[in-house]
Amino acid sequence: MADRSRRRLFFGSLLLLVLAGAAGWTVFALSTPRHLPQAPVPCAALGINLAGPCDWNTELPFIDLMRFSRAWSPQQKGVPFGKGPAFEVDRNGYPLSLAEGTWAESPLLSFFGHKWPSGVYHVFYQGRGRLSFGASAKSVVSDEPGHLVVDLDSAKGDLHLSILATEIGNHIRDIHVIMPGFENSWRKNPWSPSFLDRWRGVKCVRFMDFMATNNSTIRTWSERPVIEDSTFAARGVPVELLADLSNRLMADPWVCIPHMADDDYVRQFAKCLRDRVDPALRVHIEYSNEVWNSGFQQNKYAAAQGMALGLAKEPWVAAWLYTSRRSVEIFRIFEEVFGGTRRLVRILPAQSGNLFMAKQILEFEGAARRADAIAIAPYMGLVVGTEPTRYVPLTAGEVGGWGMDKLFEHLGAVVFPEARKSMKEYRGLAVDSGLQLVAYEGGQHLVGVLGAENDATLTSLFLAANADPRMGALYSTYLDAWQEEGGMLFCHFSSVAKWTKWGSWGLMEFYDDNPADSPKFRAVRAWAEGLKSSKPAQKPAPAP
Repeated sequence: MADRSRRRLFFGSLLLLVLAGAAGWTVFALSTPRHLPQAPVPCAALGINLAGPCDWNTELPFIDLMRFSRAWSPQQKGVPFGKGPAFEVDRNGYPLSLAEGTWAESPLLSFFGHKWPSGVYHVFYQGRGRLSFGASAKSVVSDEPGHLVVDLDSAKGDLHLSILATEIGNHIRDIHVIMPGFENSWRKNPWSPSFLDRWRGVKCVRFMDFMATNNSTIRTWSERPVIEDSTFAARGVPVELLADLSNRLMADPWVCIPHMADDDYVRQFAKCLRDRVDPALRVHIEYSNEVWNSGFQQNKYAAAQGMALGLAKEPWVAAWLYTSRRSVEIFRIFEEVFGGTRRLVRILPAQSGNLFMAKQILEFEGAARRADAIAIAPYMGLVVGTEPTRYVPLTAGEVGGWGMDKLFEHLGAVVFPEARKSMKEYRGLAVDSGLQLVAYEGGQHLVGVLGAENDATLTSLFLAANADPRMGALYSTYLDAWQEEGGMLFCHFSSVAKWTKWGSWGLMEFYDDNPADSPKFRAVRAWAEGLKSSKPAQKPAPAP
């Protein structure tokens, strides 16, 4: 879960502070490039991190609900969910057969009690068998081979789809559950109109979570996600759809190459973007995500690779240096495929608050000379634990009793200045290195850890703070500071996601929230609109 990834991020950051101190065919008519290349002018701009593919994604970007469904799991009466007799699946994840008395089930929408769109859904599929939506189905309008029409009611709770029977040799597959009103258009445009409207106008879309980057198991091009997959939850959204969305929004794509991907994968991925992304857009390239973060498998992999290559004696330093080397190797492949760097933004990562690490990554083998930007996550961080420690001095018992006024006083007097200090420090490093300063993530970071996430009073305070108008005012000040300190692209984390004890990362919580009721969303969009009529931010220093 994305929220749990945020929790792991904290532990990885905490450890590093200690260590650093010590030392093909598609069913869609995908959009195609239309514009001629234009000379880019770096300036402050808004980007967005999209919430990842899972059945608890509350943004509903696709009008086909199968896209973010959970993998098919075996069911049998009288046994726990998913504990029925195992079945084999085809290359795209659909059950090939079912044992007698069993069925396969996939949660499509797990919405925390919030209503999803009710109405008449059209379900298209190949093969022969029997499908059921259980109690969510008010009535079956029609049921013909390959096309089920059903009236679904969100008042019944979360939405699950079951395969009750499937014919061996012609099993049910290629299922598409289309939201009401899109049964005639979904093949031409897979995206929800409200989703497109919400993000139209952003400069860049960072696809880190959309690509299921963290802990990815992808190594080769044959292992990539494809549009025919039963769900994108396991391996991420296919590159063809990343390009399609970028073109429809006219927003630069920011892609995160899986940490174990081989050179052929990188080359094929680059070719797909070269051929599909509008040439007026620039492709932002990053090696994985937060490879320095010990909470992720990419850190362990990079440390092992770096140690094997003899890059450093300490595994954490080896991970940094391997990140630097592999990033440049990936940049070179993209440069070869694209015929230069004009359409590329080559990004080297850094951890906010750890300048030593950033310098190691930038300086190793002259990596900064082969990059365009250094990326940080200048969060406004208020991390609270159960007992005071060196790195988490505040406790849930203390902060939970503050009340809203004292909380915002602390955010303005302590938390925001720390974030601004990080912006200033990294801007200096970026200028010295001849790079742009960009934010791969950012926003508020109010969260309990080390057990404090289970403190109901603290959680209630943090959730209420994210909905308070003062949070919108703080965001405005924060984003203005980013521009004033010379920051360029700022990618907020994240788009739309339910606020929980694990954090309130989404600008809004649900697909049907009114933007006017979200202080964070209003502040971010107002800042972006203001940038359109302002002069470019301080230009990056020329490359040495």
